[in-house]
Amino acid sequence: MSREKFALGIDFGTESGRVALFSVKDGRLAGLATVPYPHGVLTVSLPGGPKLAPDWALQHPRDYLKVIEDGVAQARKVAKVQGCDVVGIGVDFTSSTPLPVLRDGMPLCLLRSHSKIPHAWPKLWKHHAAQPEANLINAVARQRGEDFLRAYGGRYSSEWFFSKVLEVLHDAPEVYELADKFIEGGDWIVWQLTGQERRSASLAGFKAMWLKGRGFPSSDFFRALHPRLEHVVEEKLARTYYAMGTPADGLSATWASKTGLKPGTPVAVANPDGHVAVPACGATKPGTLVMVMGTSVAHMTLGTEPKSVEGMCGSVEDGIIPGFWTHEAGQSGVGDMLAWFFLHGVPHRWRDEARKAGADFIAVLQRRAASLRPGQAGLMALDWWNGNRSVLVDADLAGVLVGVTLATRADEIYRALLEAAAFGTRTIVEAFEAAGITIGDIVTCGGLPEKNPLLLQIFADVTGREIKLAEHLRTCSALGAAMHGAVAAGKAAGGYDTIYEAARHMARVQKRSYKPRREAHETYDRLFKEYQTLHDYFGRGANDVMKRLKAMQRERRAA
Repeated sequence: MSREKFALGIDFGTESGRVALFSVKDGRLAGLATVPYPHGVLTVSLPGGPKLAPDWALQHPRDYLKVIEDGVAQARKVAKVQGCDVVGIGVDFTSSTPLPVLRDGMPLCLLRSHSKIPHAWPKLWKHHAAQPEANLINAVARQRGEDFLRAYGGRYSSEWFFSKVLEVLHDAPEVYELADKFIEGGDWIVWQLTGQERRSASLAGFKAMWLKGRGFPSSDFFRALHPRLEHVVEEKLARTYYAMGTPADGLSATWASKTGLKPGTPVAVANPDGHVAVPACGATKPGTLVMVMGTSVAHMTLGTEPKSVEGMCGSVEDGIIPGFWTHEAGQSGVGDMLAWFFLHGVPHRWRDEARKAGADFIAVLQRRAASLRPGQAGLMALDWWNGNRSVLVDADLAGVLVGVTLATRADEIYRALLEAAAFGTRTIVEAFEAAGITIGDIVTCGGLPEKNPLLLQIFADVTGREIKLAEHLRTCSALGAAMHGAVAAGKAAGGYDTIYEAARHMARVQKRSYKPRREAHETYDRLFKEYQTLHDYFGRGANDVMKRLKAMQRERRAA
């Protein structure tokens, strides 16, 4: 009798990494380990170093390696799986998170000479200080009529790769000159595991202006941004990019020794973290919208042709599933926005009452908010606590709360934030449909769906669509990574030859779902019109008060 085979998925998120072992036969979760990043997200200062300016978000590359060192052993222990029974390894990574490195892969921030220089550190996706660079990229690209801009719905984001590289060149040219390469965090991890630099076509397409069959924009475009950027592709990047599921190489002897896995175990090229969840939700054909809901929300759907949707994150050929275009949009602060409210918006007496009753204060807040009818609180919010990723693509935007009175309670504000998140998603869905992209089912996964049923019901009521749940909610991205590890291994080695086969055997959705309620949906139709009015007033230039306030904030903090 043959031994059961497993695939390993390593999911690098915003606050932690997850390492999961899944049965290749049926996608059963056999072992899971979550490893928090010891340094978390660096937004205030470097470790033992200088303070950071507003809108900065950095990470420590040693935290990524710790996820592998600790997490693989923990997951194997839980699963009771021997290293020889792991057929393939897949990695996904929150992005865009570029880091400057030397020729051998050493991050500049780990050099003693550069450990106190912020621009030498990995810049997390939520690093928004590169908004001026994004503005310049968009202005120059529009003036020159660059084709790549259509793939991003007309606006390249401050969250993406080249905005951050250009920021380094502007503000720390010595770091730019010292860096032999700029590389996405996911590609760097694969390099560490295998000893081979094999860059992901999906990461390059969604984050770095790369178009299949055409590559990057011309050197003339980069020179127009900055003379020193003219040969950035030849000098700092790579020429060859590989499709998802392609084996980068085998696991090195060094990392095999550290993890207990077999040397030479196939390691797939890296995947963007949200994107890899699409086949793990069983979405391998057009018509389904996948929402990956965590600190932010990524919205992805498949199509048969390229589309330009206002403010989308990318339209990439073979970006997730071979043979299809992937259209992506997103919201940059849903989970983070709610976490902010839990920390700053809930009265201490509510927390005390919940503790005395032996209850979780968030559960109490959920029950109170669920008892409210749509529109009952008279509140409306804009969900821009961390800027707007889609459809406005502007990190200088900020949150709004309208209708507050002396009688307003915390549960009412909380519900308004949930509704604002749902209105933001409806804005994205309607933008997709206006561009001719059909949206039928919505399938969701991530940390938020696992612990916030009220949020999902509000999303169903606001969008008027049924919200289905992936079988593996919190580990869906890890499953997707593992599925690509299985594809990298191939059928002959105990995996699968295509992602379609892997999805057919390893991916499922739950029977439980959230259906829209007619009366609630009708009320939300009315409220959505109010949301759109506020959205366009503050987001499309009628009143740039948010940007003026943020500019004043920067001035005062720099003084």
